[in-house]
Amino acid sequence: MTDKLNYRKTFVLGFGFFAISLVWPLYNFYVPLFLSDYIGSQFWINAVMTIDNIMAVTLIPLFGNLSDRTKTRFGRRMPFLIFGIPISAFLFTLLPNYSSFLSLMIILITLNLAMAVFRAPTIALMPDITPKDQRSKANGIINFMGGLASVLVLSVGAILFDINKILPFISTAVLMIFSLFLLVKFIKEPETVVNEETHEKVKLFHTIKEIFQEKDTTARNILFAIFFWFVGYNGIEATFSRYSVEFLKIKASTGSLILSTFAASFLIFAIPSGFIATKIGKKRTIKIGIIGLIITFGFLAFVRNNTVFLSLNFSTIMIILMALGGFFWACININSYPMVVEKAEEKKVGTFTGIYYFFSMLAAILGPLFFGLFVDLIGFETMFVVASVSFVFALISIIMIRDKNR
Repeated sequence: MTDKLNYRKTFVLGFGFFAISLVWPLYNFYVPLFLSDYIGSQFWINAVMTIDNIMAVTLIPLFGNLSDRTKTRFGRRMPFLIFGIPISAFLFTLLPNYSSFLSLMIILITLNLAMAVFRAPTIALMPDITPKDQRSKANGIINFMGGLASVLVLSVGAILFDINKILPFISTAVLMIFSLFLLVKFIKEPETVVNEETHEKVKLFHTIKEIFQEKDTTARNILFAIFFWFVGYNGIEATFSRYSVEFLKIKASTGSLILSTFAASFLIFAIPSGFIATKIGKKRTIKIGIIGLIITFGFLAFVRNNTVFLSLNFSTIMIILMALGGFFWACININSYPMVVEKAEEKKVGTFTGIYYFFSMLAAILGPLFFGLFVDLIGFETMFVVASVSFVFALISIIMIRDKNR
């Protein structure tokens, strides 16, 4: 491992995150609309949307841990990608072809099982091949690829969906297979020695226990912050499609295009945010992002379909605010994972990756439920208010980190 970042290899590695990020924007935007054919309550729609996260909260850390202890001629992580991506791509093409609530649920469950196999091993590839002091930059590049995927599926996908609702799902599956081909061809994992002694040392739940027993509360507070900001992010993601259709009274494809501006802004600032963190520190960069999103979501909470400001209609206002939100989200999301794994020994990188996903997936379970409950009890106008409050709790957690070097 050199002291310099290998940009070519990092961009190719980004296709792993690209493959993951192709699925979830489409999934989270359109599946609630599919479910609304059978369910009227936003709480219960969001409850169904958390099924994947309930599975992920246990399976993703376990697969991350398992990849730490795997040794094959393909490497530690790559076998999980080779197995999981093709199956996920095939199941994704079936998603819009449901004929009943039962068939829709079977597709959702099997798809999420297949996705859980390769998510943590894919992300763990980055610290495997990247020097510690270059991981924010590398994570910026990888998340740039993820942002590119989100923009493609939310913007181009919206156009394809209006033509035929199956087209964006088929196109996504093809891109996933192409991404896997590039990863297998160009990414060679570093040599690792996995033995029984290492197996005994790297234990998932023992590692979580160690984190919460340490006098240094840095990792613990980072994980709490991750939990709270993903409560807000996932709550909006699970609710926004029906917010667009039921509250703003716009077409689903228009709502998807508005949401794509958030992803586009994230894409633009993914790499710069890594460089910003290298200059001013990860903690300070994340704080800027959290405060910015608290303010941005606060403004969005007051936007209605008849809102006009400086001759701008509500959709233009939302696009501008979503673009600001994407910048601030890049400041947070690009730098949080490197903060977590830099606390890990090399042999525990996959395990810490799994722990990172454990907290983010736990938030992805509870966030949509909180949002759905408030929507059912009060109305869709609470969505951005609840998001702002969740980011306030994330800010408190980050402020509690006392390590000045961050």
